[in-house]
Amino acid sequence: MSDTFKKDLQYYKFCTYGFLKNLRFFEPFLYLFFLEKGLNYLQIGTLITVREVLRNVLEIPTGILADMLGRRRTMITAFTFYIISFGVFYGTSSYGLFVVAMLFYSAGDAFRSGTHKAMIFEYLRLRGWEKMKVDYYGHTRSWSQMGSALSSLLAAGIVFGSGDYAGAFLFSTVPYLLDLLLLASYPKALDGEVRRGGGWHSLWQSFREILQEIVSAFSRRLTRRALTNIALFSGTFRAVKDYYQPVLAALAASLAIHYHHAGGKQISAVIIGIFYFFLYLATSFSSRHAGSIARRHGSLPEVLNRSLLAGLALVVTAGLFFLLPGRWQWLAVLPFTAMYMLENMRRPVGVAYVSSVFPSGILATVLSTESQVRSLFAAAIAPAAGYLVDKTGVGEGLAIIAAILILLYPVVRLRK
Repeated sequence: MSDTFKKDLQYYKFCTYGFLKNLRFFEPFLYLFFLEKGLNYLQIGTLITVREVLRNVLEIPTGILADMLGRRRTMITAFTFYIISFGVFYGTSSYGLFVVAMLFYSAGDAFRSGTHKAMIFEYLRLRGWEKMKVDYYGHTRSWSQMGSALSSLLAAGIVFGSGDYAGAFLFSTVPYLLDLLLLASYPKALDGEVRRGGGWHSLWQSFREILQEIVSAFSRRLTRRALTNIALFSGTFRAVKDYYQPVLAALAASLAIHYHHAGGKQISAVIIGIFYFFLYLATSFSSRHAGSIARRHGSLPEVLNRSLLAGLALVVTAGLFFLLPGRWQWLAVLPFTAMYMLENMRRPVGVAYVSSVFPSGILATVLSTESQVRSLFAAAIAPAAGYLVDKTGVGEGLAIIAAILILLYPVVRLRK
């Protein structure tokens, strides 16, 4: 599985797509944005749950639509929903409208998730490069993380210049419009086996055929465990990954006071932006080298097993660091950083493993299902963590959640 694929025009399109997709200027400040609007952690948790539940409901239907009607058209629809969502977030301070914005964001995620990865693996299949899945996808994903790194610096500049977190949503519409145009330029061959034509009866027949293939695939314990193993840590990561933003903000505020600087929010933006810049450089490195890391540590199932346990242990460690005296709580960023790197190493390995145990003709649907399982975990964990954090504190809440999840490991452990 050596890195010998050709970096042709489509490779750079894939990389550019990921780079632009991750220019989400609001992401480093999402919890701070909600807290500034007067929301508590339970309300924030419920917004995350709204996002995950709706995405969960739509995942499989949108994956089937992508396999039936064409993956490019599905992706363009996704980015249209994203842009609407950003506009609503920018224009409101109402919890109810935040729910509406989350609905559009979830719909975008549901249409997008799994579909672009299926296009990448379809391209590898057409070129005869299927043995290079981990390396190729790891490379393209590394550019997504580079986009996140640049996004962090630009986001810091946006907040520093405006003194407002909401502007980050408005600026995020620009790269998403560019990505929409880029997707329209993808070759039609990447749509896969488009099963349209013949009216509604033909569409219904195609739907039934894909559904039968999915049921057949999921009748095997291997495939069920594969999706659950991959999604468990990803869902946990998605639910808890932003809990250290208030720690960074508090650190920035203390520095602003120490240096007699009045612009606390601006200083926070700079510190958080710089931190996320280096964080995403690290995650880009993890994704790019996922293939070589997997080869050094054994089979793909073994890599997934070890990294799952390590990831949950890092959540416990982060919780313990939050229990330290105030001036030392910033150390919690270390296990969170390791979690980011681990997740971005796991994703190429996990996606490659899933693509090897499912038929290519239903891959968009399967990868959407994997995202659905991930969303289920995140939807369950986010409000539970928010409740525990409100009741016991960040440290205790995170440690309890992770300890409970570690008990699930024997159920999701993969065998060679």
